Amino acid sequence: MADEAELDEGTLVVRAQEGDAEAFEVLMRRHGRSLYTLALRILGRPTDAEDAVQEAFISAWRRLPGFRADSSFLTWMYRIVTNRALNIARTRRPTVGLDQVPDRAMEQMADNPERRAEGSAALKALQEAMTTLTEEQRACWVLRELHGQSYDEIAAAVGIGPSAVRGRIFRARQTLAEAMRPWT
Repeated sequence: MADEAELDEGTLVVRAQEGDAEAFEVLMRRHGRSLYTLALRILGRPTDAEDAVQEAFISAWRRLPGFRADSSFLTWMYRIVTNRALNIARTRRPTVGLDQVPDRAMEQMADNPERRAEGSAALKALQEAMTTLTEEQRACWVLRELHGQSYDEIAAAVGIGPSAVRGRIFRARQTLAEAMRPWT
């Protein structure tokens, strides 16, 4: 397994498609944290995020033979996790827990109590503002702003067109900017 950890993603995907569970485990370890972060930022609850990622990996394992590599494995997994997270979000109103995801800015504030308190209050305001977004707006915004996905990748992940993605991100940015105005 040590040599599998050094293999490129394409090779691991091919091996996993051929039924190599260890290769799939390597892919899960490589991308698990990023996918969990995505799910947590959409759902807000660690247990919901864990469920979404676990179910996404189970689904991916089952669907892996049909993966055509039109996009990267991670982009494909973003789509599966986003869809699962949106399904969970539609059945439960989420509490967006952005503070539960490590952030470089918050880590840098650790040495300054005043900045940490101000950052914590701003983060709480952002959390509250995020709950006012629709599930699709939140997913599109998180994928774009926090995970750097392209509009086309987001469209594929959420199951809407790129122009609809732009609209949802625009509305999300407006809502968040308005809510965060006192913090600028």
